[in-house]
Amino acid sequence: MHRTAVKKVVLEGVLDANDALAQANRQKFDEAGTYVVNMMSSPGAGKTSLLEHTLERMRRKLRLGVLEGDVQTTLDADRLARFHVPLVQVNTDPGFGGECHLDANMVRSGLPELPLSEIDALIIENVGNLVCPAEFKVGEDARVMVYAITEGEDKPLKYPLMFRSADLVLVNKMDLLEHLDFDLEQFLGYLDAVNPGVGRIFTSARTGRGLDEWCSWLENRAARARAVQ
Repeated sequence: MHRTAVKKVVLEGVLDANDALAQANRQKFDEAGTYVVNMMSSPGAGKTSLLEHTLERMRRKLRLGVLEGDVQTTLDADRLARFHVPLVQVNTDPGFGGECHLDANMVRSGLPELPLSEIDALIIENVGNLVCPAEFKVGEDARVMVYAITEGEDKPLKYPLMFRSADLVLVNKMDLLEHLDFDLEQFLGYLDAVNPGVGRIFTSARTGRGLDEWCSWLENRAARARAVQ
């Protein structure tokens, strides 16, 4: 019992310190008029593929920027570089110990390389993980979770914090639905059980399904943020 209590106190201290840095990041974003999305998912759910389509569709409508988080490599950032938007890579292995998430300090380390005043919407692609990213605020306006139907119906029950913390869920890889033994209604029931009424958009990077709806959501949120600046 004593050991558990000590661990809880340490974790609370870490999260409190992170929250203070997240608030400082939030102030920077607000001052610049930049709307910030923290995009989270498990590895391979399709975050980067959706980002490629988002940048292709929206780069003439919104001034977009990306902060790319990974444990190692610049593979995802290299894929996005062709869109010539402000882009910074933050690896959690060098200097951060190989963390399975981005925290507020890691995000803060990448901000000097981003011209925030020239970015309407910054998308932070978090490290692929269904647990840790949900625990650490980074100063975002909204959390968007990308969930691939290949992961099975039960993930909202197994990883409730991730789904509960989401402001929007992109239910991705819908083009595979006919090939899978996947009960969509059951998944949606589990999703509503942990986050009642959360927004969801059914997407496919392969077919383009739902991308107009997702891009409209992003554009409207960014415009609303600029209007109240």
